Amino acid sequence: MKEAVYILGIETSCDETACALVKDGKEILSNIVSSQINIHSKFGGVIPEVASRLHTENISLVVEEALNNSGIECDALTAIAVTYGPGLVGCLHSGLLAAKTLSFLYQKPLLAINHLAGHIYANRFIAELQFPLLALVVSGGHSELVYVPSDYEFTVIGSTNDDAIGEAYDKVARLLGLGYPGGPIIDKLAKTGKAGYQFPQVKMSGEYDFSFSGLKSACWQLLQRLQKEKQQYEIADIAASFQEAVLGQLMMRSKKALANYAVKQFVLAGGVAANSRLRALVLSELASLFPAVEMIVPPLWCCTDNAAMIAAAGYSAWQKGQRSDYYISADPAAIY
Repeated sequence: MKEAVYILGIETSCDETACALVKDGKEILSNIVSSQINIHSKFGGVIPEVASRLHTENISLVVEEALNNSGIECDALTAIAVTYGPGLVGCLHSGLLAAKTLSFLYQKPLLAINHLAGHIYANRFIAELQFPLLALVVSGGHSELVYVPSDYEFTVIGSTNDDAIGEAYDKVARLLGLGYPGGPIIDKLAKTGKAGYQFPQVKMSGEYDFSFSGLKSACWQLLQRLQKEKQQYEIADIAASFQEAVLGQLMMRSKKALANYAVKQFVLAGGVAANSRLRALVLSELASLFPAVEMIVPPLWCCTDNAAMIAAAGYSAWQKGQRSDYYISADPAAIY
């Protein structure tokens, strides 16, 4: 029988301290996440210094709980996978230090994993990934279309030229006085509104690139005009109009990429993949236009940062022969 591969994953790129143990890349034995969102929401966003300090306080407890829940001893581990970037540099260092310590202590190979690759491979928990595939990676810090021709090979064909989509949601939510994080609040509010306001069409030089900064500015200008003219308006209508403009841009670029790339699957990934309207558009609009392509939408728990996705990506990295030494450092702007 084939020997089982046990990957311990560690994720600390932003404000979640997470550790998980995954067998053979898709069977989750444990998945522990300690979130800091209640602390950072008081400030309207993540405070990097606070997040780093909390990771340092929590990482040992989270790793211990993940190992205890899995029933697997450290000696039985195949390798240790850890996020090295992109993310907040101090936060990344916390996870890397823990992973290096465990790797050295138990003499287990170290696998440095790109955080966004982890988001893509989170889809492995609900479907067998088939290559080539196209991934739409959307989160608080990133907006990318990624072509994956084969297992653990990545080509970014489109990305944002300014704000990431999640960042734009947060900024517009702040403009509307809605709180943090902005994405879930606007998504929920948009369901009760009508998308009656027109936002400008964004034109980019790269056919698969995105731009969200102008839509944020357009929202601010709309608010200023309505208030100056003393017009009655509903915040829900503005939220719905903004969301349709933003997601319309994602759909437009995704359709173009799917038309030009022969892929077997289209996968949604990242924190904004939890957006209910985006999920519906992928499963209805894209699915009807490209019936030969399997549309994969991850469960909600897979969308937010977690260590199971890092372990899942780590399995493919292990199979590909990737190994990292102890000189690997945090890279806040890491690319695939």
